[in-house]
Amino acid sequence: MITIRPARDADLDGFLTLASQVEHWFGPMVEEPGFHRAVEAHIRDGAALVAESADASGPVGALLFGVEPPTYHVHWLVTSEHLRGAGVGRLLMAEAMRRYVSGPGTVEVITFGPDHPGAVASGARVFYERLGFRPGEPADPGPEGGSRQLYRLDLPERQM
Repeated sequence: MITIRPARDADLDGFLTLASQVEHWFGPMVEEPGFHRAVEAHIRDGAALVAESADASGPVGALLFGVEPPTYHVHWLVTSEHLRGAGVGRLLMAEAMRRYVSGPGTVEVITFGPDHPGAVASGARVFYERLGFRPGEPADPGPEGGSRQLYRLDLPERQM
């Protein structure tokens, strides 16, 4: 069973472990002080979530979220390599939407461009499309030089 909870300071090592599994797609993170500062700031601001499993010793997924209504940002989302496609990312997104989004508005994420090797291997583009995100304009290349694209999810006003 997967549970989602707010990240704590003690989760930094878990974020770094997850980051090490995707550096080949995203570029360096584990040794980058800027990545450490970003994770720590999101944790401090209450804008970071982790996914845990009773079968694992650390987080099996993590998400960094930005709240700037009416626009919200998925700054970083990753799931453990052995659990990709098992619903961990969907659970993290559902909790982020419940916790942070008050709509109406737009949720934005920058993910791999269509020609990036991680676009298919990671499943990121299909993942966001299945959540209702639509491809937008190209974004600046990632630190590793690979293409990126903005995806958007338009949120109607919530009905009570």
